[in-house]
Amino acid sequence: MTKTVLLILIGNRKESAVNVQKVLTAWGCLIKTRLGIHDGVLENCSDEGLLILELHGNHEEMEELARKVSVISGVSSKLVDLSV
Repeated sequence: MTKTVLLILIGNRKESAVNVQKVLTAWGCLIKTRLGIHDGVLENCSDEGLLILELHGNHEEMEELARKVSVISGVSSKLVDLSV
Protein backbone atom coordinates (compact mmCIF):
# COMPACT_ATOMS: atom_id res chain seq x y z
CA MET A 1 0.00 0.00 0.00
CA THR A 2 1.26 3.50 -0.88
CA LYS A 3 -0.03 6.82 0.43
CA THR A 4 0.87 10.20 -1.04
CA VAL A 5 1.00 13.26 1.20
CA LEU A 6 1.55 16.86 0.16
CA LEU A 7 3.13 19.10 2.80
CA ILE A 8 2.61 22.83 2.29
CA LEU A 9 4.38 25.46 4.41
CA ILE A 10 2.90 28.95 4.19
CA GLY A 11 5.25 31.68 5.40
CA ASN A 12 2.81 34.58 5.33
CA ARG A 13 -0.77 33.32 5.72
CA LYS A 14 -2.40 36.75 5.43
CA GLU A 15 -0.87 37.36 2.01
CA SER A 16 -0.64 33.82 0.60
CA ALA A 17 -3.55 31.83 2.02
CA VAL A 18 -6.14 33.12 -0.47
CA ASN A 19 -3.99 32.09 -3.44
CA VAL A 20 -3.23 28.70 -1.88
CA GLN A 21 -6.95 28.15 -1.32
CA LYS A 22 -7.71 28.97 -4.97
CA VAL A 23 -5.24 26.32 -6.14
CA LEU A 24 -6.55 23.73 -3.67
CA THR A 25 -10.13 24.40 -4.77
CA ALA A 26 -9.19 23.93 -8.43
CA TRP A 27 -7.48 20.60 -7.63
CA GLY A 28 -9.93 19.54 -4.89
CA CYS A 29 -10.80 16.19 -6.47
CA LEU A 30 -7.28 14.96 -5.65
CA ILE A 31 -7.58 15.82 -1.93
CA LYS A 32 -8.84 13.02 0.30
CA THR A 33 -7.87 14.51 3.69
CA ARG A 34 -6.81 18.04 4.67
CA LEU A 35 -5.28 19.16 7.97
CA GLY A 36 -4.30 22.77 8.63
CA ILE A 37 -2.08 23.77 11.55
CA HIS A 38 -0.97 27.17 12.83
CA ASP A 39 0.02 28.44 16.25
CA GLY A 40 -2.08 30.76 18.34
CA VAL A 41 -5.61 31.99 18.62
CA LEU A 42 -7.37 35.35 18.43
CA GLU A 43 -4.85 38.23 18.76
CA ASN A 44 -1.90 35.81 19.14
CA CYS A 45 -2.47 34.12 15.78
CA SER A 46 0.70 33.02 13.98
CA ASP A 47 1.33 34.23 10.43
CA GLU A 48 2.82 30.85 9.44
CA GLY A 49 0.83 27.75 8.64
CA LEU A 50 1.27 24.11 7.70
CA LEU A 51 -1.13 22.13 5.52
CA ILE A 52 -1.00 18.36 5.30
CA LEU A 53 -2.96 16.85 2.41
CA GLU A 54 -3.56 13.17 1.76
CA LEU A 55 -3.92 12.83 -2.01
CA HIS A 56 -5.26 10.15 -4.32
CA GLY A 57 -5.41 9.78 -8.08
CA ASN A 58 -2.93 10.33 -10.89
CA HIS A 59 0.63 10.94 -9.64
CA GLU A 60 1.41 13.38 -12.46
CA GLU A 61 -1.56 15.52 -11.37
CA MET A 62 -0.33 15.38 -7.77
CA GLU A 63 3.08 16.64 -8.89
CA GLU A 64 1.41 19.47 -10.82
CA LEU A 65 -0.61 20.46 -7.74
CA ALA A 66 2.60 20.57 -5.68
CA ARG A 67 4.28 22.71 -8.35
CA LYS A 68 1.36 25.15 -8.62
CA VAL A 69 1.30 25.69 -4.86
CA SER A 70 5.07 26.14 -4.60
CA VAL A 71 5.17 28.97 -7.17
CA ILE A 72 3.07 31.15 -4.83
CA SER A 73 5.28 33.68 -3.08
CA GLY A 74 6.12 32.64 0.50
CA VAL A 75 4.91 29.05 0.02
CA SER A 76 6.87 25.81 -0.27
CA SER A 77 5.62 22.28 -0.81
CA LYS A 78 6.91 18.73 -0.78
CA LEU A 79 5.22 15.63 -2.19
CA VAL A 80 5.91 12.51 -0.13
CA ASP A 81 5.12 8.88 -0.99
CA LEU A 82 4.91 6.48 1.94
CA SER A 83 4.81 2.71 1.50
CA VAL A 84 4.54 -0.27 3.82
